[in-house]
Amino acid sequence: MPVVVLIGMLDAQGPEYAWVRDRLEAVGTEVTLVDTGVQGPPRAVPDITREDVALAAGADLDETGDEDDRIRTMARGAAEIAGRLLRAGRLHGVLAIGGPGSAVPTTAMRALPAGVPKLMVSSMAADDPSAFVGVPGLTLMYSVVDIAGVTGVSSRVLASAAAAIAGLATGYAAGRPGTAGGPPIVAATAAGATAPGVGAARELLDILGYDVLAFHGTAAYEAAAGGGRLAAALDATLLDLSAELLGGLRPAAPGRLTAAVRAGLPQVVAPGGLDMAEFAPGHEPGRRVHLREDGVTLLRTTPLEAAELGRRVAARLRDAVAPTALYVPLRGLSGLSAPGGPFHDPVADEALFAALREGLDGSAVEVHEMDAHLNDPAFGRAMADHLHTMLTRVPVIRAAS
Repeated sequence: MPVVVLIGMLDAQGPEYAWVRDRLEAVGTEVTLVDTGVQGPPRAVPDITREDVALAAGADLDETGDEDDRIRTMARGAAEIAGRLLRAGRLHGVLAIGGPGSAVPTTAMRALPAGVPKLMVSSMAADDPSAFVGVPGLTLMYSVVDIAGVTGVSSRVLASAAAAIAGLATGYAAGRPGTAGGPPIVAATAAGATAPGVGAARELLDILGYDVLAFHGTAAYEAAAGGGRLAAALDATLLDLSAELLGGLRPAAPGRLTAAVRAGLPQVVAPGGLDMAEFAPGHEPGRRVHLREDGVTLLRTTPLEAAELGRRVAARLRDAVAPTALYVPLRGLSGLSAPGGPFHDPVADEALFAALREGLDGSAVEVHEMDAHLNDPAFGRAMADHLHTMLTRVPVIRAAS
């Protein structure tokens, strides 16, 4: 029987959560109700109390400070509780409902790996959805009205949410893709600027029998890398690190380039996309730029910026214990910076490469430099070959030649 975990503030939405629980149990779904309220008494009977949640965060709710401190405690505790339930096989899906308080349940959802069904019903979906960005595999449903009672409108929304999470949890409980007996799973990062090179790597990995999952959103990639289900990672798109440094679109989430290191996951990394940062249409920085067809402005990184990016990448990789290799494309970090491209700048590229070499000197990370640009098919195949070698010790391309 699938188990759905409901996480919410039962002092605020207790009756609504109780109504959803009844709907789920009526269709044969087991429910665990977790209370994360911090104000008045719960208005529904929880299976896991707010005191239990605070204890999971290492705190005593009666001794916690102001309301903000209590909310942060609830968020940490809910994440810990969700992880425990998942490891015990007592979580096949998570559902939460709310408005401004959506940050607490989404923190718990963020701690769960990609693939676990997560459904958030929130009135904030049509206002500012930024709080939900970075939750791997989250489905966001607009509540239409504030969650304040089970009304004619809200009952339809909540009934749909209950039916949706019941179906998702049933599918997840029936069989998880990539479990024992399936092909090894490799996560890869890709974007338009790196698609040809990553695509060549994926083609070879597919031939070799790997199940390659491509991620455009790096927050979801980091969650997958730390989730314990991957065989290896191919992280060849670091465009979000440029945005993090320069304040561009889609900057790196906290902890970027660290999940695979912490998880001891074999990985091949390449500095794809560090030659540019994306900015909104109409942005005019007064620097070397390239306009995409959709109006997005691409800004070329300078030698100083490139060197700083190299230092950041090296600092996040150098403590890796599992097999880790950095592949460096000496002739360009994307199609735009290849020879003849609008961002071709050997001085800036060399500043990046020098910082990478210096930062990884003395570490266990292997550095492989190739006289190719990142989107050269040979470069992509070389990364895939090395990843396969890490896992099998059989270098396919070199053996074939």
